[in-house]
Amino acid sequence: MSQQPLIILLEKTLGQVLEEQTLAHPDKEFVVYADRNLRFTYSQFNDRVNALAKGLLAIGLKKGDHLGIWATNVPDWLTFMFATAKIGVVLVTINTNYRTAELEYLVKQADLTALTLIDGWRDSDYVAMVYELIPELRHSERGYLQSERFPFLKHVIFIGQEKHRGMYNTSELLLLGTHIEDGLLEAAKKELTCQDVINMQYTSGTTGFPKGVMLTHRNILNNGYFVAESQRFGPDERLCVPVPLFHCFGCVMAVLGTLTHGGTLVMLESFDPLLVLASVQNERCTALYGVPTMFIAELNHPMFSLFDTSSLRTGIMAGAPCPTDVMKRVISDMHCKDITIAYGLTESSPVMTQTTPEDPFEMKVASVGRPLPGVEVKIVDPETGKDCPPDVQGEVCCRGYNVMRGYYNKPEETARTIDADGWLHSGDLGTIDAQGYFRITGRIKDMIIRGGENVYPREIEEFLYNMEGIKDVQVVGVPSKKYGEEVGAFIILKDGVSMDEADVRDYCRGKISRHKIPRYVFFVKEYPMTASGKIQKYKLRDLSLKLLAEQGIVPE
Repeated sequence: MSQQPLIILLEKTLGQVLEEQTLAHPDKEFVVYADRNLRFTYSQFNDRVNALAKGLLAIGLKKGDHLGIWATNVPDWLTFMFATAKIGVVLVTINTNYRTAELEYLVKQADLTALTLIDGWRDSDYVAMVYELIPELRHSERGYLQSERFPFLKHVIFIGQEKHRGMYNTSELLLLGTHIEDGLLEAAKKELTCQDVINMQYTSGTTGFPKGVMLTHRNILNNGYFVAESQRFGPDERLCVPVPLFHCFGCVMAVLGTLTHGGTLVMLESFDPLLVLASVQNERCTALYGVPTMFIAELNHPMFSLFDTSSLRTGIMAGAPCPTDVMKRVISDMHCKDITIAYGLTESSPVMTQTTPEDPFEMKVASVGRPLPGVEVKIVDPETGKDCPPDVQGEVCCRGYNVMRGYYNKPEETARTIDADGWLHSGDLGTIDAQGYFRITGRIKDMIIRGGENVYPREIEEFLYNMEGIKDVQVVGVPSKKYGEEVGAFIILKDGVSMDEADVRDYCRGKISRHKIPRYVFFVKEYPMTASGKIQKYKLRDLSLKLLAEQGIVPE
């Protein structure tokens, strides 16, 4: 187990930190959208937050209410994040990929009092979907919604200028807020403590139904602060943010890491590799966040060489394992010599461990670093619960300020995840070495058991990454009557490369144990992913059976 020395934590609310930074440098840029030259200084942003907070109070929202936000990284996403935080309303983030059934589940399970939304994203018409779920909205007076399906829901707010039946829009709320006395907001702020739940995020759903993770001011402010500290952030940092705000990577690691250090956020509404490169160049960004697939898309963009990324120094790659060659190119071609790797989960606010600029290169690709200050991390035997010795695989657990309050309205699930001693059980498999570096080897549920032999997907993935012509690989268990499970490999090839199943198995023979050699090899163009960039391995398992059936193959 790795135990941290005592540290001093921020015992403040999000609103207090925003106001402190506004006093310290009111005219400094806090939020920038380079693609439309939209810029808010700390002072301008704080004023807008206060107006919206008073507007929300005016329509009757109060401490403890739940407000859902269903939107891409539009500028007022952040206004809602801080306005709700200033009045004690819990911000419930909603995955932009959700469809009607998923939205219905969340609105009910989260007991939303208010739902805010944009017009839509990609091929989803959010407004139409909301009217389909809440037909009463078309005939309801704003603020007095009575929905049979959603008894808690009273307000629907459209983020934008357009007017929709039954909905407020942000312009109206901001205008309303300017006519409300400051005393109403001051009174609301006095009721808050840093221990209040202020943010609720639904787990990505890589397994089972999503659960609402309850996070406090204290959880996420401190995690954001120490994540930025691990990159050696200073007040002149300009962070490019192409990751979604509905996920901790965006709203905690990016936004609160930057806020606590007095830096500047360079935002993208949604990921576009060309816009990332342009934003980095035009705004002289010093840091860049993303999952490996984002960095790969940027590096492989046909126009990559036309952009100047020399201002970059650091950033975070997280959400999936980083191939060694990608890390090398991020450091050499993108100039991110201090790039870091972070590991965690929503339930841990989210980061438990992170590498630092001082770590050797091999640790930046082979490990997920060491624990953040104030966080204890250990590896335990999933069967006995006892600590594992160095380099012995077990379940990753953590304890500290970053552990969630629990899952909303799911006490049994909470008790299964956080034990009596306060340890959060991640469900991830990993090891710790003698120097205190952690490695993630897979999910407990991802572990393949073939004829009684444990096979860890990450091990095979790392091996196949070294095969010439393979761009990416994901390994899952394919159901088998004879062995219980067989190893299946889903491979994305590099452009212009041709390969067949026999080539892959020939490459493995003599190099890895026979039971680890993929019985099935599938060549695909892309993987099913959550909007936050996590690969949904359970969908790959389902896809394997479909692809085999199409080939007329029945798994033995």
